[in-house]
Amino acid sequence: MTLKIDTELSAVNSILGVIGQAPVTTINALNPETAMIKQILDECILEVLNEGWHFNVELHYELTPNANDEILISEDMLRVDIHNDHIYRSEDIVRRNGKLYDKVDHTYTFTDSIDADITWFFPFYPDPDSQITVTDYIPPVFRRYIIHKASTRAATQMVSNPTLVQIQQQQEALSRAACMEYECNQSDATFFGTPHNNSYRSYQPYHALLVR
Repeated sequence: MTLKIDTELSAVNSILGVIGQAPVTTINALNPETAMIKQILDECILEVLNEGWHFNVELHYELTPNANDEILISEDMLRVDIHNDHIYRSEDIVRRNGKLYDKVDHTYTFTDSIDADITWFFPFYPDPDSQITVTDYIPPVFRRYIIHKASTRAATQMVSNPTLVQIQQQQEALSRAACMEYECNQSDATFFGTPHNNSYRSYQPYHALLVR
């Protein structure tokens, strides 16, 4: 038996099951309850992705001005900032009207490329029957966390049952812990703060025991 991965439809049905409602075969926006669940799911997706995780944060991403000397920002860029390694900055950029704006020179005009850190939006895995073709998805462990987070919110907003909310909060905490484990494994984080695209091997005591 092959386990199916979480899709938008299965996520909606999981949340419906938590609040004691029957599953649906399609996400119908005309159904108020289903539309509410879908809205809660979308809100939780944005909240989780906006935190900035290793899988959706890209460092040293070059943003190049267009023919009008403006740097356009696409909708899938949740956050844009100059890379942190740049101590002496001649620009202070913010996002305005779908473009980068320099608060130092008070202009949308950029003559040079910007070395930026980008937090990207990734979609939830679409249903197999949908016509959506996307290559990047939210990793499975984060999808489970989003489902539990949305289930907690749905239980809070749509069901007057404090016990159910407490149970879902415990599930949400466990799934977030799994995300943190995934994050640590993927990012290979170190408290030494080694720069991006560099490697560092810490002291390994067992080397002292090697007999040559």
